[in-house]
Amino acid sequence: MAKAIAAAANPEDSSSGLQQVASGPKRLVEFLKETRQEMRKVVTPSRVEVKNMTIIVLVTVFLFAAYFELVDIVLGKGIDQIFLHLSSH
Repeated sequence: MAKAIAAAANPEDSSSGLQQVASGPKRLVEFLKETRQEMRKVVTPSRVEVKNMTIIVLVTVFLFAAYFELVDIVLGKGIDQIFLHLSSH
């Protein structure tokens, strides 16, 4: 497929538009063949791996949520104090 893309991107190629359209089905078949070859390389994670990764993601999300909530509270209180100080003068 990379060869087809490189050939199509070559400005010196004097192919007519009709030839490019005619080569479309061949390029599609080649793309589908390469896609199938790549999909055969894909490894599906086991149930245990999925469970472990899900737990890690959920714990991480809750830790970040707690951190951002703490930062929000601290910054909010700080800004409130600044406004109170400025409004009292």
